[in-house]
Amino acid sequence: MCYGHDGQTALRQSLDRRDLLRGSLAALAGIGLATGLGATAAQAGGHHHGRRPVPKELISLQLWTVRDALNGSPGYDATLAHLARIGYPRVELALGYFGRTARELRRFLDGIGIKASSSHDGIAADAAALEQKIANARTLGQRFMVVPYLNSDREDDWKRWAEQMNVEAAAARKAGLRYGYHNHAHEFTIDFGNGRRPWDVLTEELDPRLVHLEIDIYWAVTGGITSGEGVDDPEGFTLDVIRSAPQRVLQYHVKDRDPATGDMADLGTGMIDFARIFRGHQVMEYIVENDTPDVTPQQTAAVGYRYLRRLRF
Repeated sequence: MCYGHDGQTALRQSLDRRDLLRGSLAALAGIGLATGLGATAAQAGGHHHGRRPVPKELISLQLWTVRDALNGSPGYDATLAHLARIGYPRVELALGYFGRTARELRRFLDGIGIKASSSHDGIAADAAALEQKIANARTLGQRFMVVPYLNSDREDDWKRWAEQMNVEAAAARKAGLRYGYHNHAHEFTIDFGNGRRPWDVLTEELDPRLVHLEIDIYWAVTGGITSGEGVDDPEGFTLDVIRSAPQRVLQYHVKDRDPATGDMADLGTGMIDFARIFRGHQVMEYIVENDTPDVTPQQTAAVGYRYLRRLRF
């Protein structure tokens, strides 16, 4: 889940763009099928005449994207079933299990044909909490577990968190799980006063044998633009971040950026050249996300899936 973004302000800034999208979708039947917009998203990536698509089995959705649908209407079960109908083979869990145990959730997901391959979980409060977090991930059949968000302007806090993550990652590895960290923009923009940033601390302190990176492409691009380092070439900045880190980048959050407002955007409607980034570095999981869906969460999910299925790089 991508904290650290003012969603209300973003919604206000992007009303005009969303009104246009609503108009284009008004004639579409069904919840979130978005066939027309899916074609638009594909065309946005269609000028990249690459050689290969994103493998279907590696496409996922971060459930933070559809949190309003999960918590409201149509509800958790109907929303996950809809994701399965769209074609998603996997999801990245967030927001808990919605009244189920891990075993019960695994049974439900198996029944609709979706795998919980990853999850966003904070650093555990104690050893017992870590043991439970790992046990739940194993029960659900996950391959990854990822720390979604940390923020402080104190360098010592980041060093302490890195030490804690190394401990957790060692335990996760013993259990057959891969342990990662998910970035936002502030890791590239906070200056501790000595020219060092949180990203410098994390990449120095996190054990590359144990901890991988889940690069959120939107936030990396935004961090480069905000810091000034990536204004002229945001994708180049992002690729430099990926290539220079000692840790392996195994997962992407694939989220677009509106060129005018800087707001998050549905895939294919923004400025980011995903094909270039994917050509530069391939990963084990491509996770669709948009914290502020352009029309409805269900439609954002459909647009993202179809965009990745049609993109060539």
